[in-house]
Amino acid sequence: MTLPRHLLRIALACLPALGLCADWPQQAVTIVMTFPAGSGVDVVARAVQDPLSRQLGQPVVIEYKPGAAGNIASEWVSRAKPDGYTLVFGTAATHGSNAALYKRLPFDVEADFVPVAPLLDVSNVLTINPAVIDVKSLKEFVETVRANPGKYNYASTGNGAGTHMAFAEFNSRLGLNMTHVPYKGGPEAITAVLKGETCCIMNQVQTVLSHYKADKVRLLGVTTLKRVSAVQEVPTIAESGLPGTQGFDSSIWFGLFAPKGTDARVVTRLNEALRAVLQTPEVRTKLESAGNSIRLETPEQFKNTVRANRQKWAEVVRAANITLD
Repeated sequence: MTLPRHLLRIALACLPALGLCADWPQQAVTIVMTFPAGSGVDVVARAVQDPLSRQLGQPVVIEYKPGAAGNIASEWVSRAKPDGYTLVFGTAATHGSNAALYKRLPFDVEADFVPVAPLLDVSNVLTINPAVIDVKSLKEFVETVRANPGKYNYASTGNGAGTHMAFAEFNSRLGLNMTHVPYKGGPEAITAVLKGETCCIMNQVQTVLSHYKADKVRLLGVTTLKRVSAVQEVPTIAESGLPGTQGFDSSIWFGLFAPKGTDARVVTRLNEALRAVLQTPEVRTKLESAGNSIRLETPEQFKNTVRANRQKWAEVVRAANITLD
């Protein structure tokens, strides 16, 4: 039986797409990093790099394009070929708050990307250098800062980064007057706190954990609604009972994004591979012991997460009157 000519044309047109998905991947997959080597996102990316490579049967390469709060890497990937071989490691900042902070982004955080999969939720923790501000509780911290408006500086991993937004939301809620000092990334920011250049930072638990265990810093409160198992003795900010802290939740997520136009079947393949990696005991234990919570979602669920997150941070930016351009 001979197929009608129009059906034959349709069948032939579908062959490349079918071949792409059946044989994908046929080469290395590159994850473009929004922040520098040694940062919190880098630690997580390194933890999943080899297991994900084994799942896909091809090398997974990490490439660094830090700067502009992740916008440099995001723009690069937004213009990449949508074949699934170039992804960006995004965060609640790069694909959430940045849309409100930067009025002239050269890309659209939703329209120009396909959400592939989240990896985890990350709690920040208010971390202080007691040699600069010697307090032992969140209540004492607030009282001291409030009594000395403009005296204390806080560090962040960059303008618009999650560490910046968490502290900005905190200060806005409690009416604190502090000076923001942005650094190029996590290593520089925490070093500034350790050296006493700034008094404090709201950084990821996994980033400050070793310094905390070495008694170099003091932790006053985690930014999640529930305590973090890796530092179970540290209360949540909401637990303080201070006016303005009720329901305080400034946790962030990390996730992978592909350029718009990437085949949905390739996205599904990546999502399933990453979900499998995150559920292995080795990877799960490594990430959770550092204070993270695994997040498993389909691409569609992750898309909804990204949209809700963008709307949440837009409200925070307006309330705190923050602008970066």
